[in-house]
Amino acid sequence: METRRGLFLWSLLSAVVAALSLGPSFAHVLEAVPRLTVWPPELWREATVFNRQFDFFAIVGAPLDVGVIIVLAILAWLLRRQQRPFRLALTATLLYAAALATWFLWVAPANAVLATWAGGPVPADFAAVRDRWETGHMAVAAWKLAGFVVLTCGLLSIRLQRSADRA
Repeated sequence: METRRGLFLWSLLSAVVAALSLGPSFAHVLEAVPRLTVWPPELWREATVFNRQFDFFAIVGAPLDVGVIIVLAILAWLLRRQQRPFRLALTATLLYAAALATWFLWVAPANAVLATWAGGPVPADFAAVRDRWETGHMAVAAWKLAGFVVLTCGLLSIRLQRSADRA
């Protein structure tokens, strides 16, 4: 599988899965400002907790978040004989793993609280839970963006190395 075609296919798969994993996280960042500054607490709770707005983030996003780590680890292993691309692919793997760990440590506890909320008055701890949930998603997106940038640099370094080898 270390042929040029095989490496190209793993590189392409890695880039696509990494981008797809970053996409939902970046969507959270794009919507965070109005959700934190404009939306009243009742709207935030209704949209986030009661109307299943984020079901597909979990259904699609969770497998992507695990899958990207696996795909990037395989890519790093395939690049193990090319020092710079290997280091960059491994770093991208670790950054996406840090994103997943951040989700479990920062967002999942907020999700556990949200799961206990019911209709009626907004809970007293609303602002703290909302802020944890929103900022946790922003932190996850930051890790993933860093991972995507590093992965892109690694993939470009493969191409640049091949061009230098031909010259």
